[in-house]
Amino acid sequence: MSLQTSETEELTVREAIRDTLHEEMGADERVFVQGIDVAGRGGTFGVLEGLTEEYGEERVRNTPISEVAIVGSGLGAAMTGMRPVVEVMYSGFLGVPMDQLLNQVAKLRYMTNGNVDIPLTIRTQNTSGFRAAAQHSQALHQVLMAIPGIKVACLSTPADAKGLLRSAIRHDDPVIVFEHAGVYNRSGEAPVGEHEIPIGEAAVEREGTDVTVVATQVQLWNALEAAEELAEEGIDVEVVSPRTFDPLDVDTIADSVRKTGRCVVADDTPLRAGTQSELAALVHEECFFDLDFPVQRIGVENVPIPFSPTLEDEVVPGTEDHIAAIRRLA
Repeated sequence: MSLQTSETEELTVREAIRDTLHEEMGADERVFVQGIDVAGRGGTFGVLEGLTEEYGEERVRNTPISEVAIVGSGLGAAMTGMRPVVEVMYSGFLGVPMDQLLNQVAKLRYMTNGNVDIPLTIRTQNTSGFRAAAQHSQALHQVLMAIPGIKVACLSTPADAKGLLRSAIRHDDPVIVFEHAGVYNRSGEAPVGEHEIPIGEAAVEREGTDVTVVATQVQLWNALEAAEELAEEGIDVEVVSPRTFDPLDVDTIADSVRKTGRCVVADDTPLRAGTQSELAALVHEECFFDLDFPVQRIGVENVPIPFSPTLEDEVVPGTEDHIAAIRRLA
């Protein structure tokens, strides 16, 4: 169960991330932030504005433009007792420190027989649908979920941002937290105070009886909008957010699909070898005799994201794609 108070407040995802970092840095002097332009400028999209003034440049540290150095030094700090939160500006840049991620961050706790904790949090962001062209418009959490040893979380709502980020910072395993430029300004209710979501716990964001939609980040918001529109046609959609992909809460997803008998999986990763394929396979394994139709998948086409807004809209799925997929099953 999520650990939270009953009191809530309305926040944007951006505010929830900033507030959580502020609270964790205030509560634990081992927590520090580092990355490109995090001090002063506030990092990518200004999410960290105000932290420098509060904690100074010793704990909000600008780094060289080197993702290898950012991740590698964060790993070293984590191994020596600190709790670093490092920022890689865009998920498309994760290819640069891939050796650190694949062979060091993911492996060292295992290779030391659990004798060395790796409390490293890596923040990065997906940006598909944000008019940022091919190198800056990728969603790559499906790549990291394929690497054993790194826990993978995706922030979609303000409550997610508070609860998952806090859990990541306090976790003794490395966690990579994928944010999304397209949800930073989305607002919603989030618990006040010590809100913590256990790593590996999905959420039913909307209850329904006819079709289950499993969706993350921008696609979660698209699914919720589609569900409201389809409710006027008498189609009752349940929307489930996985929240973390490693570990993955298969039970919550399967329970929903057993109830509805129909499932759509939506994500901003490419359809080829995307999270949709893994989730669809698991749903078929767990719920084969409960399904009335094969699982439908929604995702990005297998091309680099175009710079042209018109072409990008053709490649990145929107609310209308959810409506069409749900109607095929309803």
